[in-house]
Amino acid sequence: MNQPVPADLRAAVQERRSLLEQLSLDLHTTPETRFEEHYAAEQLAGRLAAAGFEVSKGVADLPTAFTATHRGPVDGPTVAVLLEYDALPGIGHACGHNLIAAGGLTAAVAAAAVRPDHPGTLMVIGTPGEEGGGGKILMLERGVFDGVDAAVMFHPGDRSLMARHALAVCHLRLTFHGVAAHAAKMPWDGRSAAAGAQLFLTAVDSLRQFVPPTARVHGIIAHGGSAPNVVPDRAEVDLFIREATSAALDALVPRVLAAADGAALATGTTVETAETAPRYAERNDNLVMGRRIAAYTAGLGLELEPPSPANPAGSSDIGNVSIKLPAIHPYVQIGPRDTPSHSVPMREAARSPRAHTAATTMATAMAALVLDLLADPEFLAEVRAEFHASALCSTAGQESS
Repeated sequence: MNQPVPADLRAAVQERRSLLEQLSLDLHTTPETRFEEHYAAEQLAGRLAAAGFEVSKGVADLPTAFTATHRGPVDGPTVAVLLEYDALPGIGHACGHNLIAAGGLTAAVAAAAVRPDHPGTLMVIGTPGEEGGGGKILMLERGVFDGVDAAVMFHPGDRSLMARHALAVCHLRLTFHGVAAHAAKMPWDGRSAAAGAQLFLTAVDSLRQFVPPTARVHGIIAHGGSAPNVVPDRAEVDLFIREATSAALDALVPRVLAAADGAALATGTTVETAETAPRYAERNDNLVMGRRIAAYTAGLGLELEPPSPANPAGSSDIGNVSIKLPAIHPYVQIGPRDTPSHSVPMREAARSPRAHTAATTMATAMAALVLDLLADPEFLAEVRAEFHASALCSTAGQESS
């Protein structure tokens, strides 16, 4: 179903198209990794302040997090537009967070400009550290989302989707400790931490046959020694464990940790394990909001495919938000279909004219959706009803974080 975006709102976004593109390219050429997004946070917060939003920096004890609020003249709900702006180590904005930030900011500024007398509070939340840092989870735990009635954002990808399942994930660092020795003269005096790490990853490979097809376990040896003629006394493995649900993840993690203990025992080493971020929950997309934004994008000439279990899934910290309050995370295509995320082709797509056209379309639809949530109590009631009826409306996110 097509739903037209009001003409004045469409015009307000189009007037800001060049600013959206400029901001997106600026962030793209200045990539900053999780919790180091100082330039991006300053640029975004500064532009929101200039647009009349009340900005608070360093919220939740996170230096690169911020909130920006635009309050209407009468009480009403609080609706949040979420911005992401961290890049990936070594490859830059290959997940397109520059577009999320620029498009989300444009949506919020246009909505406030066109309807300055909206009820309630239009809020922008700058959420750092999505790539393995769990910034939204930390902000959720520290009260930033208290009182928020709904949260909206979009994500670039290789296809346009109303919703997509996301996997729960645990981020692990396993540090094997051995005994250093000369690898040629007296290797028998040593205990190789690298051998422990290698055997652990082999054990994980052996485990794959006996875990559900929804599980994903993948990692790297982040440190394996300093010289080939020295038996390494320390080795580090960075590992992600993913499953379709938080409950399934909770069941899988101990099996992976048991493999690490076994590898250490077999190699005469020891192993320490640490979770390097809060656990991400699976995502609970609100389909009432999803259908509304899909209707708006259809009216703008962009069709969002309905959700399908067949669509490949990653993980995002918005999952924890989405089981605490209604939220959406639709995807918009910015490059050829099947362009892999976190790749050089996706990074280049994230700076293309096609990407900025897609971000402009999503900004327009999001602005319309935000104003609906603020001004239409019946629609917000439908959103809340769908959320409370969903199987994931529970405390699962808090328990898994």
